[in-house]
Amino acid sequence: MKIQAMDWVWITTVFLVLLTVAAALNVRFAWIFFATVTGQALVLVMVYKVLTDSWDTRKTFEDFYEDCPVRKE
Repeated sequence: MKIQAMDWVWITTVFLVLLTVAAALNVRFAWIFFATVTGQALVLVMVYKVLTDSWDTRKTFEDFYEDCPVRKE
């Protein structure tokens, strides 16, 4: 199973939220440091995967925003 670009976004987000919670709970510095370095690597991988994703759309700037479509006249 191939991990999609949005899956990388979710994985990275959950990991960094858990890192924040662990830091707030006074987990040992060595674990926080290791998790921070891992989180930075995850962010780099996530950015690469999102930018190189083969997602395509037929929308243009003339279509305005997807959540507020404008009728073409």
